[in-house]
Amino acid sequence: MKKIGITGQNGFVGRHLYNTLGLFPEEFERIDFEKELFEDQEKLDNFVSKCDVIVHLAAMNRHESEQFIYETNVALAQNLVNSLKRTNSKAHVLISSSTQEERDNLYGKSKREGRELIVNWAKENNGKVTGLIIPNVFGAFGKPFYNSFIATFCHQLTHGETPSIANDGEVKLIYVQELVDQIVKEIRSEKSTEELFVEPTASKKVSEVLALLNEFKAKYFDGGEIPAISDSFEHNLFNTYRSYIDYKTHYPVKFTQHTDPRGAFVEIIRLGIGGQCSFSTTVPGITRGNHFHTRKIERFAVIKGKALIQLRKIDSDEVLDFYLDGVDPAYVDMPIWYTHNIKNIGEEELYTIFWINEAYNPEDADTYFVEV
Repeated sequence: MKKIGITGQNGFVGRHLYNTLGLFPEEFERIDFEKELFEDQEKLDNFVSKCDVIVHLAAMNRHESEQFIYETNVALAQNLVNSLKRTNSKAHVLISSSTQEERDNLYGKSKREGRELIVNWAKENNGKVTGLIIPNVFGAFGKPFYNSFIATFCHQLTHGETPSIANDGEVKLIYVQELVDQIVKEIRSEKSTEELFVEPTASKKVSEVLALLNEFKAKYFDGGEIPAISDSFEHNLFNTYRSYIDYKTHYPVKFTQHTDPRGAFVEIIRLGIGGQCSFSTTVPGITRGNHFHTRKIERFAVIKGKALIQLRKIDSDEVLDFYLDGVDPAYVDMPIWYTHNIKNIGEEELYTIFWINEAYNPEDADTYFVEV
């Protein structure tokens, strides 16, 4: 079993990597890291000495002073090198750098020099290093106005603000889970590569991305419709957009009922894509679910009976409770990386309609069981 530590564990990429490694408990043990360790030599050495693999992600992306960014990032890499030397570590060190290495700015210079520090340590101490040259990363839970323009746009479009484009350039992009999968692949390979250029999985103009996000807002956020999704980039962008919704206030979403003397008619879901639609009954007191997905899009629609739907982000203790009643039909969509369940809290059978964007495949289920 490999013992893996991640500097920058609580950052955007770090949190995704940490959570993904947790899906393989028989293969990886995660050694927890906190940013304060860089300020305490003894604690940093203790962390380094425990690790078979260190993924160095800790870095500063934005600050009013470019010089401060440069000094901070180089110092973080130097502190790690000093600890590697003090502990005589033989860890495989993977360091994240940026395609901005070759640009004429202090951020790119800091990333290049930080990578070179780790590479030189490996050469001098018979160590293993992988220098990851990474394009622009986007994905769920990124910090707006910090991690990427996509994070900023998604936040604005789900919080009543209007995005604007400062520079409509072509941007090379990679989804955070695609990057994490690449990092895990390199960990497993145990190979040294001083410069590993991580290939982008999409190249888009900023205006193209904003047009898609505006469509998601109009159709999904405002209208409850699952939009047409033509490829993996759009799927990943849609899941990214969904992660910025304030679930506490947005759900449950009530359906529009059309009634006449015959009864009522409710449209459950309007789709731009396919998927699998299911129906279940649940007897009083029974709970279904307690699992999460990393890519699937899913809707729970209660049409009869009383239900409690619960959501919890897997790296959080906060539980979100949503009460639904078939008398006033409503739905809740399941965010990625949120474990969820549904419980019959009434005295009659609960009728629920489930929709998910892909049929269940036991060989690639994307379903991980964790209690809410």
